[in-house]
Amino acid sequence: MKIENIINEIESIDPEIYQRLDGRRSAMKSFAKFSSKIALASLPIAFGSMLNKAYASPTGPKDAITDVLNFALTLEYIESEFYKAGYAAGVGGTLAIPAGAPLNAIKTIRDHEAAHVNFLKTAITTLGGTPVVFTAASFDFTAKGNFMNVFTDYALFLAVAQTFEDTGVRAYKGQAGNLISNNDILTAALNIHSVEARHASHIRQMRKANGGLIPAGVTVKPWITLNQSGIGSAAVQASYNGEELTTQAGVNIINIGGATITASAASEAFDEPLTKEQVVAIVTPFFK
Repeated sequence: MKIENIINEIESIDPEIYQRLDGRRSAMKSFAKFSSKIALASLPIAFGSMLNKAYASPTGPKDAITDVLNFALTLEYIESEFYKAGYAAGVGGTLAIPAGAPLNAIKTIRDHEAAHVNFLKTAITTLGGTPVVFTAASFDFTAKGNFMNVFTDYALFLAVAQTFEDTGVRAYKGQAGNLISNNDILTAALNIHSVEARHASHIRQMRKANGGLIPAGVTVKPWITLNQSGIGSAAVQASYNGEELTTQAGVNIINIGGATITASAASEAFDEPLTKEQVVAIVTPFFK
């Protein structure tokens, strides 16, 4: 979960956070300007300092804020440990990830997730909270037996990776409604969201190249079509339910403006959000 999304979660608990930080636009611009001048490793400290400024008063809802950050950290732990295990299995030869670009892509995503975990741990500590702690032993990536060969079957590994990535993109989308009133924050959040979407798209392209676990007649695209996972397993369907919508803001997109637009195309043009509760339900089977 990225900075903008974390702040949005905080804002949903404490609408006055930006007043505490001398205004919404000023706070975000100041943080963006500062973060561009310091090393990545220092960002958690900077973020923690910003929150300490906001909640220096003993009446500030620090417990609620650290809860939000720990929720984000929990999700990042899941993905981090998944890609760590997948890459290790690929290098070790028990998971047949092709050498070259495919293996390098998994390594890159693994490193991104590890960076997210370290960032959030440091930010929570700087705020005076206690980060949740998970290890590889905390997770069951078979999802209670649904994906028994996830680290020996490359096609299955990619299918589970796609589900994690698609779920993440929809989870971030769930906070967009909080940003409509501020173009600066909305733009920054969409910049981050686009990177997350590219991760999801890349995993989908890897699945298409592999060709495994794709139901007959289904073409895996870089985006979601209707509520189709392209995996053919009921175990992942919750991550895709709701994506079949063909109306936006009450406007029917099918054949809009006289153009020939199918239901599939209409659904592909928009991502639908997932709530925090929906995300929790989706990832719970992956915990022991």
